[in-house]
Amino acid sequence: MKNNEKMNINIILYITAIGIIFSTIFFIYNAAQTKYIESVGAEQDETEEVQTNEEVEIAKVETQEVSSRKSMNDRQSTETQTENNQTENNQTEQIEATNQEQNQEPENIEPEKTYTQIKDVKISKDMDLTVSTNLSKEDFKTVISGVKQDTSKFFYNNSELIYDLCQQYELNEIFFCGLISAESGWNIADNHRRTHNYISLMSKGNLIKYNSVEEGLEVAAKTLHNKYLTKGGVFYYGKTLSAVKTKFCPASSTWVNLVYGRMKQIIK
Repeated sequence: MKNNEKMNINIILYITAIGIIFSTIFFIYNAAQTKYIESVGAEQDETEEVQTNEEVEIAKVETQEVSSRKSMNDRQSTETQTENNQTENNQTEQIEATNQEQNQEPENIEPEKTYTQIKDVKISKDMDLTVSTNLSKEDFKTVISGVKQDTSKFFYNNSELIYDLCQQYELNEIFFCGLISAESGWNIADNHRRTHNYISLMSKGNLIKYNSVEEGLEVAAKTLHNKYLTKGGVFYYGKTLSAVKTKFCPASSTWVNLVYGRMKQIIK
């Protein structure tokens, strides 16, 4: 009986020991398993945190890129709008300028002058000495170039100046040349050449001296216009040769024929 009880006690002890061992092993296993799970979880958390940080950075970059593209698009849109506005403004200005040009009254355009042909130029003793021949300058030079008596070429060399002065002072070109020839000679006498006084303008019995051909010719044309051929002039008696003679050369009975004869040597 005692042996059986002792055996039972031993069995119980063995079973208890085995239970304790298994419990210890199970506890150790559970502890290890728990630690492993915690370790894996921590790694996963770190990985997820890293991934989350990367995703945040990526999201930031994407947001910045989107914002940059939007800003660029806005600038391009603004520039395009500005260009369109500028184009519209330019077109509007062009249209307004065109309308203004169209609305402006046309300026008075002078018709091209029609000149008289050389063959149609006429002169007479009673002609108006203020009426131009209406020759062109080139035709007037052609006429003067044909004057055989102009052996010194004074008239031809100064034909452009003579023509311009006659236009300025309203003188007939043939009359002006005929008068110069009558007073100074075709070759221009020495005293007239030295004084550049070509129509015998006098002061105290002497020829007035001028400084140049240009001055002498202009004073001659201006004097004829202002004093002899314009109403109100101090020596004005009319616009014909005989009227000019009244004060220009009152003592001569041949002056009109002399001047007119020289004019006929220019225009046949």
